[in-house]
Amino acid sequence: MTYIFTFLLSSRLFIHPYELMSKVCHLCTEQQRLGDPQADKVFRKIAPKILQLLTEWTETFPYDFRDERMMRSLKELTHRLASGDEIYRKAVSQMSQGLIRRLTVLSQYEEALGKINATAAERLTVLKAKPQAAIQRDLLSICNDPFTVAQQLTHIELERLSYIGPEEFVQAFVHKDPLDNDKNCFSDHKKASNLEAYVDWFNRLSYLVATEICMPGKKKHRARVIEFFIDVARECFNIGNFNSLMAIISGMNMSPVSRLKKTWSKVKTAKFDILEHQMDPSSNFYNYRTALRGATQRSITANSSREKIVIPFFSLLIKDIYFLNEGCANRLQNGHINFEKFWELAKQVSEFMTWKKVECPFEKDRKILQYLLTAPVFTEDALYLASYESEGPENNMEKDRWKSLRCV
Repeated sequence: MTYIFTFLLSSRLFIHPYELMSKVCHLCTEQQRLGDPQADKVFRKIAPKILQLLTEWTETFPYDFRDERMMRSLKELTHRLASGDEIYRKAVSQMSQGLIRRLTVLSQYEEALGKINATAAERLTVLKAKPQAAIQRDLLSICNDPFTVAQQLTHIELERLSYIGPEEFVQAFVHKDPLDNDKNCFSDHKKASNLEAYVDWFNRLSYLVATEICMPGKKKHRARVIEFFIDVARECFNIGNFNSLMAIISGMNMSPVSRLKKTWSKVKTAKFDILEHQMDPSSNFYNYRTALRGATQRSITANSSREKIVIPFFSLLIKDIYFLNEGCANRLQNGHINFEKFWELAKQVSEFMTWKKVECPFEKDRKILQYLLTAPVFTEDALYLASYESEGPENNMEKDRWKSLRCV
């Protein structure tokens, strides 16, 4: 199974999945077409292997089957397998039902995501028309318990992680051939769309944190919001949710927030300093990598779902996989496939596969989830404007920027 996973993951750097599937189909057809009485014997011999390959393929890489050509080849192969033996008939039926279920769930998720994004855009339009409407509603008025907010963030993280297909990591790096104008191929944006949606979520959370801090008019209130997010971030760290933790730290380190010196002077920053130290990028994120190893170890020996949670700092995971892909050649000097590289790639992706399967053990709070996913977030310009209005510009550069922003 490890071999099949590695093969199916890395093959797409050389060949389209539908081409690979049609080759498998062609091999089986050839075996049966030989007209040789031995041919049936040969097919019966390879049938279990074909079934194993198709089972692994449909379970682990179901998104490949959003391509009609894949489905055609799959139907042809499963028909051949099912016509042979009762055992295969049952296995094929289960496999096909499982695939349809997975693809249906994916479509429902994408639809829900579209609705969430539309609601968020709508709320932002309302906010632009009536800026005062925002002041009456902030995260603290909905929930002032950092534990609960960290748990709801973990819900969002685990749900979004669970829909990322392993192939998206590789397909994000495949250089599209400009001559490949194949219209039938499932549209390119779909190839890594769940991965992109997850990166968008990280950015949204960073901007949400910055918005919540810059919005209040009073210094005391802003300081309270900062301290609240520090506690949320600390709880995310304890849970093993490093992605939300890093997004919160990023939001706090944005210039419109970090320049609020009078506000920060009211904040007890010792806890924040510890968190920043944990996520310090120096020595290739050494501290974070150590903490991630600890969380992974805890996850392996865990008895409860809560201890199993490992949500990596996602941008760094993508960067690691990207450099592994770019840093080693796909072929050796003798022209052979550099299988060692792909073995390493598969190892990193399969670790991620283990993390994304964890069920979130916390109870859902619809109100908080709705707020985190759809509350309006300021653009960078709007953040600067709110920041200057809270604490006036300190130098000529800031004064000029403030003037130009107020004229917009």
